[in-house]
Amino acid sequence: MESIVDNIPGHITSLIESDSIVIRFSGDSGDGMQLTGNQFTDTAAFLGNDLSTFPELPAEIRAPIGTTAGVSGFQVHFGSKEIFTPGDEYDVLVAMNSAALKVDLARLKRGGIIITNTAGFDKKNLSLAGYADGVNPLEDGSLDDYIVHKIDVTKFTKECLAGSGLGMKEIERCKNMFVLGLLFWMFDEPMDYTVNFINEKFGKKRDIADANIKTLKAGWNFGDHTEIFTTRFKVAPAKMAKGVYRNISGNHATAIGLVAASELSGLPLFLGSYPITPASDVLHELSKYKTSNVKTFQAEDEIAAICSAIGASYAGALGVTTTSGPGMSLKTEAIGLATILEIPLLIIDVQRGGPSTGLPTKTEQSDLMQAMFGRHGEGPLPVIAASSPADCFDTILEATRIAVEHMTPVICLTDGYIANGTEPWRFPSAADLKPIKVEFMTEPNGPDGTLLPYKRDEKLVRPWIKPGTEGLMHRIGGLEKANQTGNVSYDAKNHEVMTWLRHDKIEKIADYIPLAKAESGNQSGKIGVLGWGSTAGAIKTAVRELISEGHDVAHIHLRHLNPFPKNLGELLAGYEKVLIPEMNCGQLSQLIRAKYLTPAIGFNKVQGLPFTTSELKNKILELLK
Repeated sequence: MESIVDNIPGHITSLIESDSIVIRFSGDSGDGMQLTGNQFTDTAAFLGNDLSTFPELPAEIRAPIGTTAGVSGFQVHFGSKEIFTPGDEYDVLVAMNSAALKVDLARLKRGGIIITNTAGFDKKNLSLAGYADGVNPLEDGSLDDYIVHKIDVTKFTKECLAGSGLGMKEIERCKNMFVLGLLFWMFDEPMDYTVNFINEKFGKKRDIADANIKTLKAGWNFGDHTEIFTTRFKVAPAKMAKGVYRNISGNHATAIGLVAASELSGLPLFLGSYPITPASDVLHELSKYKTSNVKTFQAEDEIAAICSAIGASYAGALGVTTTSGPGMSLKTEAIGLATILEIPLLIIDVQRGGPSTGLPTKTEQSDLMQAMFGRHGEGPLPVIAASSPADCFDTILEATRIAVEHMTPVICLTDGYIANGTEPWRFPSAADLKPIKVEFMTEPNGPDGTLLPYKRDEKLVRPWIKPGTEGLMHRIGGLEKANQTGNVSYDAKNHEVMTWLRHDKIEKIADYIPLAKAESGNQSGKIGVLGWGSTAGAIKTAVRELISEGHDVAHIHLRHLNPFPKNLGELLAGYEKVLIPEMNCGQLSQLIRAKYLTPAIGFNKVQGLPFTTSELKNKILELLK
């Protein structure tokens, strides 16, 4: 099917069908673009479209009004085909002010549709957005290559709610509903889902609920009764595996995964956390599950958060802490404590742009080296990474399995792009979820009834002992342990023995994880594209398109980053060239080169933005030439 910008007639016609559409909602951080985008997305998901979203927020809680730094954007790519990315370019741009247009126009397709709120293009707004005095893009011909709909959304919203009894600020907050209603009409989507949402959200504030619903319907009627809109568009449901779906973000999938892990392991869940962007939603979401044997603790700082989780794990619970890069730095010493204790612990790092405060609302993959080596002393830990919002659920289950079956802290990496982005997630059935095996020691394991708390099994795993278990009193702490007995030891040779035992235990996890394989393309060939984390969607899309064009290229994606799958070196050796795209300066590339002597080619982007499909295709084609 054609793109919606390829076949727009000059008069009213029937619906134009498209297999995918990208819409960008963009405006001031107070314009409600995130809510608008989420409601449109949830409706598309309800109608059976596949989709991917990319919310983009300013760093400040209340960014400078009207400026480019204060623009808040929400991008949704929905379609009747498989969707793996939020899209490279927009088909439709909703620009609520001049700053939004200035920021996002560059990625609108030629011939694309612009819907503007003309109230955001007055002299003041144009000046705040950095336009020269007397310049207005709506009037100077610079948008002649696009289809521009100039609507005074603010004026129509005020007229719609005249006599409502609401104050002017409350009325202006409803203007995003006018735009949403118009978009629902334009893309032939019902308003029912959003009407129900408004009634639930503002059920106790009937005047607010009625105003939003009235404005939503006014936007629909505006599209339906005015002659400025010549075309409507229709996207059919996607052909997806049968099942019950919901639209889910990475942080929400993480939270649900933790609840499921608790059920599958039979362990009570304890989250010790300190709020930090973009990880805070996991804490917020889990706090709703008190009836599911879940305890959440908002600590006074990052150190207290992880130490409380360590205490919970020591007591026999599933201890979890969530954070982002700066919090990982503060947790470092306590992670070392959990490492030498050898107890299960989940450390979830939702990566963001750094260093320091850096880009707190932007995405990055720059904590891999910190996860691998960010501890004093030799303290290797398993590191795994989720590849999409829905994949966070499965990744959390895998992290939990490794933590409790191998008695070790596990670092689980997501990032801002995954955490805030959404996609359809099919509910798994209980039969599809494998139990997570947990064993607590109840009897002494040494000769003559003695206790050896650091005696290891064939996995090099020590036993998990609940404090207070009769006859199993033992010493635990941060000082080096004597082999098997766990007593404090300063013996030089013993320290070396224990260091290698802890190292070998982590390496041995490779015996219990899946082998690496190409997810798309051949298992050997000209180019293998190796990715990890949230690069998955863009790589998958680029590689599949290139394969369909006849190119010899393959995609290998890693969930397990330490240890690597046992066959990874052999697999990579089967490709003439290995390309590693990362949202950092080449951290996985360094690890691959060091371990396998593979001359990997890094392709790096450190802009706080995910890769686009076209960027990756162009790089792969360059290597093929």
